[in-house]
Amino acid sequence: MKKIEGLIAAVFTPFHENGSLNKEMITPLVDRLVSEGVKGIFVCGSNGEGPNMTTQERMEVAEAFAKASRRRLLIIVHVGHSSIAESRLLAAHAMQIGADAVSAVAAFYFKPVSVENLADCMAQIASAAPELPFYYYHIPQLTGVGMDMVEFLRLAGPRIPNLAGIKYTATTLQEYQSCLGFENGRYDILYGLDELLLPALSVGAKAAIGSTYTFAAPLYLKTIELFNRGDMEGARKQHAFLVEMIRILVKYPPIPGQKAIMKMLGWDFGPCRLPLTTLTASQYEKFRQELTGISFFEKIKPVQMLIK
Repeated sequence: MKKIEGLIAAVFTPFHENGSLNKEMITPLVDRLVSEGVKGIFVCGSNGEGPNMTTQERMEVAEAFAKASRRRLLIIVHVGHSSIAESRLLAAHAMQIGADAVSAVAAFYFKPVSVENLADCMAQIASAAPELPFYYYHIPQLTGVGMDMVEFLRLAGPRIPNLAGIKYTATTLQEYQSCLGFENGRYDILYGLDELLLPALSVGAKAAIGSTYTFAAPLYLKTIELFNRGDMEGARKQHAFLVEMIRILVKYPPIPGQKAIMKMLGWDFGPCRLPLTTLTASQYEKFRQELTGISFFEKIKPVQMLIK
């Protein structure tokens, strides 16, 4: 399987104020991301509030993003669900609509109890879309499933013929590095924490999936450019700004906070779905002031120009 290089934006799902899907905003968002140089989009993941949507809604959103991409971007559809049967439906649908890959978190209510159990669960899901590369979505902070990922690759490889790799969203960079090197780099290990992109590059990352790439991809791409040409000091300075941006962001609920940033940039993706809650007016204004204090809107100006 061909490995991915570059940035994958974990996109938001747009909603109307009444909570219904706002699919009309999907094509303009995809067009903007294409113009900013991202390589693909991750649909209905954490950032896209996939777990808060019905299976039917997730299918509609995935199909809308696939149509809007017109093969200009890779489409990775997150199909994770607490029901393996629902995950299989979502995976089969993703293959039907022409997605490029599927990914799934571990079940997060009744959780897998061992690495072998986890591998068997993922094998069931992946087999519903046998023609598509499958990425296990490792995000223990949200699922509560934090197992040995090198052991997962060892056990899952023989069970999952279409296993492409892992979307690795954890701070354990030493294990991430081990996954990259497993069986001479056989698998595609996509890094998933934006604030640790530069350290991940230093241990061999070639691709990353992240939420803030939806509005700040050019700034991260600059970090990658500086790193690739050996300007470590420049890369550190560039990335330090992004770390500061995220340091401010995580004072607020991350997904509502990022939707607020998009609104500040002229893109109103509507409210979040419960149990996520949209920022209050006072939170929104304080957040804007904090971002202004680090010259965020000046740094992001090239992005603003692309979306207006």
